[in-house]
Amino acid sequence: MAGSRKNELRALFGGGLEPGATPVPETQAEPKPEAETQVPAANSVGRSAAGAVKAMGLSLNAMTREAEEARLLRQALSEGERIVAIHPEKIDSSFVEDRLRLDDQDDEDLATLIASMRESGQQVPVLVRNHPEKPGRYQTAYGHRRIRAASRLGLEVKAIVRSLSDDELVLAQGKENAERRNLSFIERAVFARNLLAGGFDRKVIGEALSVQKSELSRLLQVVESVPDAIIRAVGAAPKAGRDRWMKLGELLTSAKARAAAAAELSNAAFQSSASDDRFQLIFNQLSKPEKPQHAEPTPLKDRKGKVFAHVHTDGKKSRIEFAAGIDPQFVEEVMDVLVRHYDAFLSSPPSKG
Repeated sequence: MAGSRKNELRALFGGGLEPGATPVPETQAEPKPEAETQVPAANSVGRSAAGAVKAMGLSLNAMTREAEEARLLRQALSEGERIVAIHPEKIDSSFVEDRLRLDDQDDEDLATLIASMRESGQQVPVLVRNHPEKPGRYQTAYGHRRIRAASRLGLEVKAIVRSLSDDELVLAQGKENAERRNLSFIERAVFARNLLAGGFDRKVIGEALSVQKSELSRLLQVVESVPDAIIRAVGAAPKAGRDRWMKLGELLTSAKARAAAAAELSNAAFQSSASDDRFQLIFNQLSKPEKPQHAEPTPLKDRKGKVFAHVHTDGKKSRIEFAAGIDPQFVEEVMDVLVRHYDAFLSSPPSKG
């Protein structure tokens, strides 16, 4: 099984297309921009597939994914599409944000991809379309991470340029996220919100994220209940799933809770932590039981202004605390007076009007 997958990769990236399969020439409907350089389909990386597989340390699942991408690429080429090389500086991101990054920091997966591309080159082309508003530029459907990696390495990006509507672009973007590196729950929620804000109907959003209506409602519920500033400060938080994000939204219902969360964002410990730890810090802060608020005691003063006692009120309970040095005989008289006055109060309670 593994050998057949290696052969598929070799056919595409090591020795061209399968025997007898040739790319269909570029159609007139897709004019070639001057800035791009066409790359023959057989010209990928000048190394054997076995060497590439060994260098990348592909697992069986990864090989399966790459073999499927090879099949889809051959299909695209047979349908008249072509692979071109484009400078990454001429490629813009999708118009819909999906991934959250902390202070533009690279995640571990991107670092691994950069190392792989440095060793073996770009194995799978990205998908772009001609930018609808900026002539001579492109807009990414999928392959954002490969484009970033190529930019870091100073490499041109191997890309398929396809005519895509906005709906087709976001569907392709969602498909890549589902197949290559799953978005975290909050990233999917942000993606859904951005698509909704962009005017896409819920059916298209559900298809792009591969979710049912009920799950889409939960995604949107979270981004409505958690302020965007907190989401972006926390980041992707891949270990914090749906239930914990929904609970965080419940904890943020009051203005007091939102102020406490905002204060946590400025703490040095929070800012130096990883994304999942940032989530936990805010969650812990808001989950603390509130300390009961005790009213300030009321002082009782003599005619000279000296405090001889305090009246403490704690919820429904009250108590009188005499100052140190008060004559015990006075305390006994006060107790007697309180008893007589309380009996009189019960006998003839004050009127309520």
